[in-house]
Amino acid sequence: MTLLKQFSGEPASKSAQEAGGCSAERMAECVCFMAAPKKIRIIAAFAALYLIWGSTYLGIRFAIETIPPFLMAGTRFFLAGLIMYAIARAQDARRSTGADWRTALIVGACLLLGGNGGVTVSEKYIDSGLAALMVATVPIYIVLLGWLTGMAPRPRPIVWLGLAGGFLGVAILLGPALRFASSGGSHPAIGMSILLFSSFIWSAGSLYSRAAKNAASPFLAAAQQMLCGGLLLMLAGLLAGESRHFHPSTISILSLGAFIYLVLIGAIVGFTAYIWLLRHCDPAKVATYAYVNPIVAVLLGAAFAGETLSARTLIAAGLIIGSVALVITAQQLKAKATPPIAATVAPAECAR
Repeated sequence: MTLLKQFSGEPASKSAQEAGGCSAERMAECVCFMAAPKKIRIIAAFAALYLIWGSTYLGIRFAIETIPPFLMAGTRFFLAGLIMYAIARAQDARRSTGADWRTALIVGACLLLGGNGGVTVSEKYIDSGLAALMVATVPIYIVLLGWLTGMAPRPRPIVWLGLAGGFLGVAILLGPALRFASSGGSHPAIGMSILLFSSFIWSAGSLYSRAAKNAASPFLAAAQQMLCGGLLLMLAGLLAGESRHFHPSTISILSLGAFIYLVLIGAIVGFTAYIWLLRHCDPAKVATYAYVNPIVAVLLGAAFAGETLSARTLIAAGLIIGSVALVITAQQLKAKATPPIAATVAPAECAR
């Protein structure tokens, strides 16, 4: 709750009143005094956005070591949704309509069941850093799908260059996986194929969420999407028979700690920091998380999970991250009358 208040974006009314009483000579000093705390909050929010969302991929890997993937993800988002829904209601958020819940169900199905569910299952087959690199291509898919569906103009040549670079990076990652199994006996091609499909569903859901009717409060909208997506993920786990092979007594301390981290820190604190930044910073700066998170994920996976960093992975990472940065920057440099489609994400998409 303290973190939520810290990033709540509420105006500092007391400070404003004190500034109003300052003499002309001291006005600049008062302004600088007020700017310093806000600058510190912005730095803290960006640190949370980069580190927390980048670390969730490693958290997922640890959590699913002893917890079935669908049940883990479903319980995670359902609990996070309950907490955020209670907070949104406590802040006097307006009551949602049936249309809001219908949108939340569809978006939750795409972004959480299809998107995050795919990420979670894929980490049974591939490293967490590799999963983060594949997910980093979502802004590229969004630009391409936006153009194909008529929701965005035809990409400019520089954006096409970014699209080509991003898909080339994916091809570099996917190529060897289609020919060889990993030394551990797993099948990375399965994990990458799941991520290619889930990234497409994730992108389609993101586009839909921007055109559909959502709850007025972004916190309430995210809570609804987490509740709906969490229930769908748990249902998928039950249908997949995960409950038949799962016993709570087998959960390791590491998996339990990772699960708690994903609920409280990954979903709630990370999303709160993101919403606060969107209200106080240029969206182009906030969008940098899309190509910083994979770097964090790769480094954390190598440091704490023994994931290898081959030359091929580093080359592909450079292509994908550089391409995403190019696409987002090019979109932001366009006329600012229309918000760039690749620079923003739907509420539930932020709940890594």
